[in-house]
Amino acid sequence: MSQQALENVFQEWQNNEALAEQMIPLVGQLYRQNNVVATMFGRSLIKRSVIRILKDHRFVRKIEGTELSVEDTYPIVKAMSEMNLGPAHVDVGKLAVSFKRQGGGDLDAFLRHELGEIIDGFQPGGNKGEPQDVVLYGFGRIGRLLARVMVEKAGGGNLLRLRAIVVRGRGDVAKDLEKRASLLRRDSVHGPFDGTIAVDADARTLTINGNVVQVIYADSPSEIDYTTYDIHNAVIVDNTGIWRDEAGLGQHL
Repeated sequence: MSQQALENVFQEWQNNEALAEQMIPLVGQLYRQNNVVATMFGRSLIKRSVIRILKDHRFVRKIEGTELSVEDTYPIVKAMSEMNLGPAHVDVGKLAVSFKRQGGGDLDAFLRHELGEIIDGFQPGGNKGEPQDVVLYGFGRIGRLLARVMVEKAGGGNLLRLRAIVVRGRGDVAKDLEKRASLLRRDSVHGPFDGTIAVDADARTLTINGNVVQVIYADSPSEIDYTTYDIHNAVIVDNTGIWRDEAGLGQHL
């Protein structure tokens, strides 16, 4: 391969990196403001790094037999960000492949045909409704994985809000909270948590990616009055496995 050919390959890589960098804030805007989840053949593009976005584009070759370039998808994401879309999951990769197969043309007309049902569907304050409080009763591995999922989805208009976790134990609260934060940060199977966790021992809270989560110490559901924490009509997810029948789980009511 000639020196010029090598330079061309490297220049193409840099151009793709630049487009991926420009795509990231647009994907975030669609998610946080419009509750639109952009995907690449089923893989979420939300909160992804430049390299991860480029790898997701290469992944398409395993399905379609050919790679998809960021040059194909960036114009679609940019156009979507200007269409005032309503809440939806939109597979940008499949849109790009479909657009290429029809030979290109008028991208705006193509997207208005494909996304017609959600264009101009965003209404400020009208798509979100009232958040639903959620309490995780128990904070073992299952509880921590649930917490990860809920926090990751909180930014896009998801109506479920993690408000508290309930754990057993007393003793040194500061040490206990630090230990639980450490376990949430690192999981031997699922890897590190992609975010930040701050501990407030005085308030007995964990702030997880901006979500303030109350830590409640109790030995049984009957000991807890959630309204004292300004938590009302919460969905209680008991992941302890201690109670498995109606009578046991009914203690949460």
